[in-house]
Amino acid sequence: MIAIDKNIAAVNARIQRACEQSSRDCNTVKLLAVSKKQPVSAIRSAVGEGIADFGENYLQEAETKIAELQEMSLKWHYIGAIQSNKTRAIASLFDWVHSVERASIAKRLSDQRPADRPPLNICLQINIDQELNKSGVAPDELLPLAHSIAGLPGLRLRGLMAIPAQGADSDTRRASFKRMRSLFDQLAERDSGVDTLSMGMSADLELAIEEGATLLRIGTDIFGPRGS
Repeated sequence: MIAIDKNIAAVNARIQRACEQSSRDCNTVKLLAVSKKQPVSAIRSAVGEGIADFGENYLQEAETKIAELQEMSLKWHYIGAIQSNKTRAIASLFDWVHSVERASIAKRLSDQRPADRPPLNICLQINIDQELNKSGVAPDELLPLAHSIAGLPGLRLRGLMAIPAQGADSDTRRASFKRMRSLFDQLAERDSGVDTLSMGMSADLELAIEEGATLLRIGTDIFGPRGS
């Protein structure tokens, strides 16, 4: 049986150490629990340990969880690929979307955001290592994309998200995180509302914190291995 309480305590201790070593305030780093393929009972356990932000990749799975946990004051983050036929549900259900990579998708999310809900917080996904099989906008296309979606009333651009190349060594990952920080700073100079750099997972959260991450997407080190 997974000891979620102990796992969260261990992750928080890692975050604190990394912040201390980087001379950063721990309050500037938020933990997002990636709960895809995890049961509602596991999410409830994490809530009991102070977690309020949860990331989901699959819409149908998320719909069920959000409905079952609607009595709780949770923030739901969509972190998966976005298909055009899913934007209405995503815009209705989620508080954040981390995986926006096209202006057309951004416009659909804005148009379909319910009028009685605040603007949807979004991060633009960057294909920081320019991998052929990975989603995300190319780094040199970031600022044109940000400009094209500026002013969409249903959205609030909060920052950037990236997943560095899998299997890369720590030096390569650090370089990717550094490039992300540079892009983030460029975007923040143009938009005072930009405050979120979503990068770093279970295996590399320390590197991500050292290079400026403000939001860590942690799954395995909280919940253990995902179900099939």
